[in-house]
Amino acid sequence: MTMTSPIKAPELGRPSTPHRATRRPSRFRPGAGKQLQGGPFAYIALTVVGIGSLLPLYWTLVAASHTQDEVLATTPPFLPGGRLLHNLDAAWNQAHLGKAIVNSVIVSSCITAATLFFCTLAGYAFAKMRFTGRGALMTGVIATLTIPPQLSVVPLFMMMSDIGWGGKLESVIFPTLVSAFGVFFMRQYLTEALPYELIEAAKIDGANNFRIVRSVVLPVARPAMMVLGMLTFVQAWNDFFWPYLALNQQNPTLQVALGQLSASYTPDQSIVMAGALISTLPLLVVFVIFGKQIVGGIMSGAVKG
Repeated sequence: MTMTSPIKAPELGRPSTPHRATRRPSRFRPGAGKQLQGGPFAYIALTVVGIGSLLPLYWTLVAASHTQDEVLATTPPFLPGGRLLHNLDAAWNQAHLGKAIVNSVIVSSCITAATLFFCTLAGYAFAKMRFTGRGALMTGVIATLTIPPQLSVVPLFMMMSDIGWGGKLESVIFPTLVSAFGVFFMRQYLTEALPYELIEAAKIDGANNFRIVRSVVLPVARPAMMVLGMLTFVQAWNDFFWPYLALNQQNPTLQVALGQLSASYTPDQSIVMAGALISTLPLLVVFVIFGKQIVGGIMSGAVKG
């Protein structure tokens, strides 16, 4: 005799309803994703910041277009004058800025290219590779940021003299081919932006380390490289202390030449300002050309996808 389990009748008064999954509360607030509208205070703040940023450049233009007496008068001029071309020509010829600009372009370009190459490779290694002593090496790299650069001037100057690079551009380029800040910056960016799945997929397809860096790492790291390249180029272009010690008056960079322009007993401030204006123009051209990519790189680093 087989026993059958009794069938439980549905309870009266409780209609059967399909099971509904528990709905998770949305983590987005109403209106999320909409473009924020700036109020009057935002426009006032942006106007003040913009004027404050452009005011030094505008004053350089005004001072470079007047005579020294007009610049140093009790009531200085507030509008550009008519001596801009004359002062630019005087600054160009007195400081030999043609050669200085060529030297600055060579130095800044070499330092920027080498920094991007080495710092990207080192940042990728510290971010995604597993090897013995990785943490200790990264700590050592960060620790070098705490050492004042003035402490290394004397041994570095002696080293460059022993090599035979005294007064040459090599003495300015080679000590700054790698930046500890650049390694740390690229490491932090690639840690978040480069997933391990892309690297593993490339390895499954048979790609070696060189192919992975070329086809996977560099496209992902391009926004951060644009930002690091701009910062490195500006720093190398405006560097004065070490080039002033390592180079001579016959082979200066632009900032060293401008220092010689204002080193006389009674320097003409209008001509000095004209030279400063010449040194600023290449940076403005670089930012105008690469400004969109640089801003895009900064924004992509600020938003986590």
